Amino acid sequence: MASDTPTAPALALQEELLRRARAGGANRSAAPRAAAHHDQGPAPLSHAQRRMWLMDRLGPGDVSYNVPFATRLRGPLDVDALRAALTALVRRHEILRTRYGQRDGEPFQEAVPAPWAIEARVVETGPDGAHGLLAEEARRPFDLAAGPLPRLLVLRHGAQDHTVLLTFHHIAVDGPSLEVIARELALLYTAACGGTDPEPLTTPPRYADFARREHGAADRFEEGLRHWTARLEGAGSPPLPRPVRPPADAAARPADTLTVPLGPRVPEALRRLGASRRATPFTVALAAAFAALHRFTGEDDLVIGVAGTHRRGTDMRGLVGLCVNTLPLRVDTSGDPAFTVLVERVRDALLEAQRHRDVPFDLMVERLGAAARAADGTALVRVTADVVAEPTALRLPGTEGQYVDVCVGGAKFDLSFALLDTGSPAALVQYVRTALDAPAAVALADGFAALLTAVAADPGARLSRLPATAPAHAPDRPAGGAPCGREADPDAHPAEVLLRAHPRVADAVVVEPAGGGPLLAYAVPCGVGGPSRAELRSVLRASLAPELVPVTVTLVDAMPRTAQGAPDVSRLPGMPAAPAFAGPCAEAVSEAFAAVLGCPSPGPDDDFFALGGHSLAAVRLAERLRGALRLPLTGLDVLQARTPRGVVALLDGRAEERAAATAAAPARRGRSRGTREGTVLVTGGTGGVGAFVVRELAARGRPVLALARPESAHLVAGDGVDVVEGDLADPEGLAAAVARADAVIHAACTFTRPEVDVAALEAMVQAWKRGPFVFVSSVDAYGRPADDVVEEESPSRQPLSPYGRAKLDCERLLLDAAGTAGRGGASAVRSPLVWGPHDRLRDQLRWGATGVLYQAVREGRPVTLPRPGARGHAWYGAPWVHASALARAVASCLDAPVHGVANAVGGHVSWRDLATRLVELLHPDDRGLRDGAVRAIRETDEVHPDLDHHWRYRADRLAPSLRVHPGESWRTVLGEMTGTSRS
Repeated sequence: MASDTPTAPALALQEELLRRARAGGANRSAAPRAAAHHDQGPAPLSHAQRRMWLMDRLGPGDVSYNVPFATRLRGPLDVDALRAALTALVRRHEILRTRYGQRDGEPFQEAVPAPWAIEARVVETGPDGAHGLLAEEARRPFDLAAGPLPRLLVLRHGAQDHTVLLTFHHIAVDGPSLEVIARELALLYTAACGGTDPEPLTTPPRYADFARREHGAADRFEEGLRHWTARLEGAGSPPLPRPVRPPADAAARPADTLTVPLGPRVPEALRRLGASRRATPFTVALAAAFAALHRFTGEDDLVIGVAGTHRRGTDMRGLVGLCVNTLPLRVDTSGDPAFTVLVERVRDALLEAQRHRDVPFDLMVERLGAAARAADGTALVRVTADVVAEPTALRLPGTEGQYVDVCVGGAKFDLSFALLDTGSPAALVQYVRTALDAPAAVALADGFAALLTAVAADPGARLSRLPATAPAHAPDRPAGGAPCGREADPDAHPAEVLLRAHPRVADAVVVEPAGGGPLLAYAVPCGVGGPSRAELRSVLRASLAPELVPVTVTLVDAMPRTAQGAPDVSRLPGMPAAPAFAGPCAEAVSEAFAAVLGCPSPGPDDDFFALGGHSLAAVRLAERLRGALRLPLTGLDVLQARTPRGVVALLDGRAEERAAATAAAPARRGRSRGTREGTVLVTGGTGGVGAFVVRELAARGRPVLALARPESAHLVAGDGVDVVEGDLADPEGLAAAVARADAVIHAACTFTRPEVDVAALEAMVQAWKRGPFVFVSSVDAYGRPADDVVEEESPSRQPLSPYGRAKLDCERLLLDAAGTAGRGGASAVRSPLVWGPHDRLRDQLRWGATGVLYQAVREGRPVTLPRPGARGHAWYGAPWVHASALARAVASCLDAPVHGVANAVGGHVSWRDLATRLVELLHPDDRGLRDGAVRAIRETDEVHPDLDHHWRYRADRLAPSLRVHPGESWRTVLGEMTGTSRS
């Protein structure tokens, strides 16, 4: 049976674009090298980089293209020498210190000055605690606009036992790049340890020159594009058995990797088979993937993507950069051929593809247009295959290096096959859980392994005689139906069945208006932070034929029902008419579609991809509409909404949210054009903490200048509040805003990009010339103190999370500048969990320790908590503060700065009390269930890493402001946050 446990080389499967390309007999002669450009000006992006840049623009904060490179090193390690070696490496290779900007709608790359030193974060931890720290570091997003320098994390397990993690962005490196990096780091490290100059290293090729050459040779692609267009005409994506119930984290493309061991002699037998057919081992493994996919889907006309490379000749041997390309390989498996015949078909197709491997995949997709996507919008290449050899690891002198797998999350393709050709051979299948049913994936992994074993023993077997890879029967519907909703009538509309099966939908109905018209769907989200309308439509599109997908999904608080219990269609909003497609928003969307896609005015339900849309067009369309309508919209929103009507519905919903927020605010009265005396600049006013701070200052009569993005300005504009446009990624805008104010409260934070947070604070401090400055920090800056009771300004102790380290760095920047050059006093207010009735604060119930408990209680799973006294600690739980109390404390620091660090902690709640309260709130109507759930809360001496919190924080300096007001108890606010509001 396949195992769900990722193996050490599983990263190689996830990052299939990082693997070496198999040239397969293609012409390897070096192309003539153009004269190098030695200017330091901007260069265009290569086509491979352009795709990475687009993915970053489509889903800001996405970490699936982070490249972690980790090695367990046993032996003496000189961390300072390693840091110096990495710094020297970054100075050598410009691509490792390159930023990515945009000018006139086109991206560019530009090297930034070499850093004086690359920081090394060293954390003391046992081997058992390494996995979580490595994953946390690997999943920190990069800011491509700032220049994503490599990050270095060193976990110290013992005097001669370390794990070293280097994290890169895929836009700067590929698989062969890691080999160059490992080789040169070893040489530079050796020199740094000995205090000598390294062995002479030749000047490395500049990736910007490669990108310029590729950009200048665009006219050479026309012949290749004609080949690929003809080759791929009529090709389609194979149907995969999608899950009946999409996973809760569907938007993140969650992936699983299944590994099935192979006999030790299988790889050698496959190599002999390849030699007898003039084929490489990769070709044989690729043929096995085609055979498995054929047996799995029953289709004969199949497309599998393979990795190609632009690295040719000695000129590019030492190049660090992204030189990969996806080649869509189309193979006909019809006629029940012998496996040896299939190998020959695959060999010929691969050789043909290699002759045209320079044509970028994104140009193929653009040329094919809508033909490159299936009806559900999925791309032509949904399946990939590869052979994975021993992964690269650091080899530093005096140490023994062992590769460490670090997973960053989602997959790029729906399904990937791999042959693990190492000392422990195995068949690997990676699949996206939204694209493939789990039982089918297990059957596929087992079948792929059996198929590899079978063809190794009998290469002449016909495909029909090879082991089946499909499950013996369709997977049964999970017992109990949707976890928080109603079971759908088996005769209901397919879209209704899917909606009710969604784990975050409590109820749903699909209606076809009388007299015809488009289908309309209505859904009731369950719990906190339910799915968006676009997300639900995306799930439906991925599973249903286009004619079965409702034109919109409207979210409602409750499903109106008749006395007999049937949905009362007459009381549903928007019935009986279909959503109108008229008005300024519809006109703007139609004009934007026509302008960006270069087509006549589109119909309301014309498909974005059918009109020639692609990723870059989605980004441009979103930017155009965001500027025209001043409403939030991303490229990913466009790809999910797909049609002008869908985009209008999305924007209308956001316009309604803005209108409601504006109406709720007091009417704005006339005010002077200039900044008023005593104005307080507040950042983060649209976030959970900042919103309460703005409210508190307004109540005190203090004029406020709130920093907000244009599309979010309506959330903070009100009486006594002026708005200045800007965000944390705009240092110049931040500095200009600070210069206008007489005091500053900095409550904004990216949470996931520490380098942006620190750079923003630095810009603000440099512009700060007068008045007090209050920085909303976090108790995470303490790290893991030695004592259970933490006094204010206690020293920090490792390990510090990246978030906590950034807060500490920001505090030092602020406190070092306070009182100089006319500046006033400074206060760093460290807060714990912040609770309050605000959408952004409700996220506390999704992440971290509170998220662990909330999700377990909501889903009815057993809750296991650390027992008081476990590991020598008398108490386990969390500090918390009500957002209103925190706002009072922050505001008080304007009049009485603490000139240092102060804690803003309202109280402490034990994990048992918190879990018990959640049971009471989430299961209020079933006393038996509630009492049983409370009894099911177990306490043990084992301490879950997420629940290993045992510190109580003193908050003496701000105690008067932190006194609990009526309605601010933790029990009350928790009810407000869960939406139950029970006392």
